Amino acid sequence: MKLIPYLNFDGQCEAAFKFYEQALGGKIVFMLTHGNSPMAEQTAPEWRDKIMHIHLEFNGMAVMGSDCPPGYYQKPQGVSLSINVDKIADAERFYHALVKNGNITMPLDKTFWAERFGMVQDQFGISWMINCEKEV
Repeated sequence: MKLIPYLNFDGQCEAAFKFYEQALGGKIVFMLTHGNSPMAEQTAPEWRDKIMHIHLEFNGMAVMGSDCPPGYYQKPQGVSLSINVDKIADAERFYHALVKNGNITMPLDKTFWAERFGMVQDQFGISWMINCEKEV
């Protein structure tokens, strides 16, 4: 069994997942637009290039997503995606890649529980935590 985060976007899903593919060193393994689905004829022409479902895999993990139909999108609140790594260099790489054109919520730094911990909100409004724990 796997728990896979599912992200919803307001028309920016494809751009977000192409960004995540680069930032996380992953691969989009599945992408379906509304226009390429069996529902294409029932979809407004301006919405046919929007994502119905997308699946990205990276480092043995996965994240999925889609564009919400017009009027259904809600800004994400109260949830962060957490990436836990074993090496400081990996924490720094993910942190700096994800914050590009986004916002720093907490600078990446050493803490009492981690060699490095930081929080960002990416350019698409998704919150991320990067954690490189200390050895116990």
